[in-house]
Amino acid sequence: MNWIVVLIAVAVLVFPFLFKRAKQISVEDAQARLRSGALLIDVRTPGEFKEGHLEGAINLPLDQIETALPLRVTDKGQALLLHCQSGMRSGAAEKKLKALGYANAFNLGSYGRAAQIVKGS
Repeated sequence: MNWIVVLIAVAVLVFPFLFKRAKQISVEDAQARLRSGALLIDVRTPGEFKEGHLEGAINLPLDQIETALPLRVTDKGQALLLHCQSGMRSGAAEKKLKALGYANAFNLGSYGRAAQIVKGS
């Protein structure tokens, strides 16, 4: 009986992590898009961005993404790779941008994951 409880607890803890990863672009696809000219967009706050950011990243905070991005990127076919600190805000940004017609907006996830992807491209 105890092993069933443990198995259920593990499933409850692991499922959200796997589900979150499933919504992120694959490492290989992200690196290919970077090599092809995708824009790297950091949706963290200006303060977070100032503390450290990835080379070549553009800072467009989540609360400004719907108004700021169309001013900077008029081509709705441009590949956009979004990241934040944990992957939550970049996921929200992806949804907002797709609703605006930016079909090639993708969630890289966390800052750490994005850094590994950028380093390997």
